Amino acid sequence: MTKTIEIKNMRDTRTVAAPAKDCGYFHGCQTCDENDTCKLDRAAHKKWLINKRMADIKYKVLVGSNKGGVGKSTTTVNLACALEKLGYKVGLADADLHGPNIPKMLGIENVRLRGDKDGIAPHIMPAGLKVASLGLLIEDQNEPVVWRDAVKYEFIIELLGNITWGKLDFLIIDLPPGTGNEHITIMDFIPNLDGVVVVSTPQDVALLDARKMISFVKERNTPIIGIVENMSGLICPHCSGEIDVFKKGGGERVASELGVPFIGAIPLDSEITICADKGVPVVQAYPESPSTKAFMAVAERCAIFLGAHPEQESGGGAAQFREVANVTAGATVQTIVS
Repeated sequence: MTKTIEIKNMRDTRTVAAPAKDCGYFHGCQTCDENDTCKLDRAAHKKWLINKRMADIKYKVLVGSNKGGVGKSTTTVNLACALEKLGYKVGLADADLHGPNIPKMLGIENVRLRGDKDGIAPHIMPAGLKVASLGLLIEDQNEPVVWRDAVKYEFIIELLGNITWGKLDFLIIDLPPGTGNEHITIMDFIPNLDGVVVVSTPQDVALLDARKMISFVKERNTPIIGIVENMSGLICPHCSGEIDVFKKGGGERVASELGVPFIGAIPLDSEITICADKGVPVVQAYPESPSTKAFMAVAERCAIFLGAHPEQESGGGAAQFREVANVTAGATVQTIVS
């Protein structure tokens, strides 16, 4: 005799037949003691588990670029911390399996995640940010990750379903470069994603790849929150003047051409790099710097796009939320909310 388990909010809306005795475990198959002998419907369990985890998270946001070296992970870390400063409960999932740099940028390279009967608990930063990364699971940080797509697929399931994220306002997922297996797996298991932030630098070469990411996201019917132009002008450490090292305005031009929002420009600031190497995001180390204000403005525009408000979501940060709205030119914000 079999029973049916209805999997809601999945791309495949059909009911999934499963044996009468469902395992009921709230952890992934890969970390289960019965993994080698289990005869139950694993596909149904994986969908059920991820669906249960994601149901406690209000907004699921991807950060991608389709190109390496544009500062995607740096943007992800500072965006997550900026959202936290605005009063939200935030989780950060590092899906960049071959270059899991999030732990280094947060100063937690020596932390190792541990599992229990309910799954694997994420690391919780002092301010409350929850973090999970392959970099917090492997022992040797110098060891390359040489995995075929089948293994990557299983790890993404563990990242989404086996991590005990709990109730969050935002889960920010840092994607690897490209539009490959990790991207497809995440979008298949979370088809109701709330949006994607696309990171690029101002040069035409980088923007070519950003266009491909935008096309990919549109094909998957996922909302595009907007483009962030990183390394947009160098702030001189001596005179505080601005130098267009990699040109400027390319991200805003492409956003206009493709009909997607442009949500901010991040300067090429040496302090961002120094802070990343030290393991303290610039939005925490230098709260009044131009770079921090730029990241805060991006975070605020993401919240506006999604219809989130700190005073309604987590009960804090409302005054700062309104203050950040006026940090930079408001034309982009007005375009988003109109």
